[in-house]
Amino acid sequence: MGTWVLNERDVAQAVARVGADALMDRVIDRLHEGLAEVGRGTRRLSPQRGGFLRAEPVPGIWEWMPHREPGDSITLKTVGYSPGNPGRFGLPTILGTVARYDDTTGALTALVDGVLLTAVRTGAASAVASRLLAAPDSRVVGLVGAGAQSVTQLHALTRVFPVERVLVWDVDVDHLASFRERVAFLDLEVRPAQPAEIVAESDIVCTATSVPVGAGPVLPADVPHRPHLHVNAVGADLVGKTELPLGLLRRAHVVPDHPEQARHEGECQRLTVDELDLSLGELCARPELAEERRGRLTVFDSTGFALEDHLAMEVLLEVAAEYDLGTRLRIEHHPADALNPYALASVAEAVAGDRG
Repeated sequence: MGTWVLNERDVAQAVARVGADALMDRVIDRLHEGLAEVGRGTRRLSPQRGGFLRAEPVPGIWEWMPHREPGDSITLKTVGYSPGNPGRFGLPTILGTVARYDDTTGALTALVDGVLLTAVRTGAASAVASRLLAAPDSRVVGLVGAGAQSVTQLHALTRVFPVERVLVWDVDVDHLASFRERVAFLDLEVRPAQPAEIVAESDIVCTATSVPVGAGPVLPADVPHRPHLHVNAVGADLVGKTELPLGLLRRAHVVPDHPEQARHEGECQRLTVDELDLSLGELCARPELAEERRGRLTVFDSTGFALEDHLAMEVLLEVAAEYDLGTRLRIEHHPADALNPYALASVAEAVAGDRG
């Protein structure tokens, strides 16, 4: 059968065929279902991700994120985070691929571009958390950070809330200037605003920035806000990198996506275990507990983990199957004689071709 490969064109066709709204809806629902299974203890939480820090030539990090479904598959995302990419190379800040392996044989069964997948599943995770914790009639969304992730954060929220107005801020004037055009497909009122105004006027705030380690917070510390304010903190993804004021965190119900990982490199790294609330999976499993927190200040600490990638990949593969997208490639070396690494017809064919 070979490896099922979805390249950039295949992913683009999948989105075009099913529609961006339907794709986001499916990922939101799949994440909620999968996280609820984790909260009920019927599905395993992914291990923490690992990685390498890179100082030069472009500061960033390279990570691997594994998830295992025993007896079925292993999903492994490899992803590079390079904040200098858009300005220096015209590339996305986040580049990656997602591979799936048969859990029994180890065979590589699928390989998918991870750039869109990562953006969509991260936005979808914020929608899952917001749907549980934010005011159901939330109409004003604030965005601090107007890069690529802001687009899918906002898109996901519009799928579960009656959003009418968007306040946005970014220290990069080019990102700020282009944001309205990038989200024009959502047909919303969008205007720039300073972080203090965003905190004061928004029902939901999403922070997704490339603030350096130790340089936060990106929100002001002592600005009055709506009692029901919900914050999706997306950008804390390195040890020492945080976006929110410590005082706000300590006044809020802080819900981590992956408690162990969030305490290592999320907003929760500055909190004690006793200061953490239930996990997102636990709230998905018992939504009545989320209702008790709704109407108060809440924070979703979104660090991102491989189960989210696994579930989003499932959705992409399902769409690809529906529309017959992708290519089957024989990437792995499967000898005709499993005990002889050289017993492969293509090797003999290649040699014969060279001689001809």
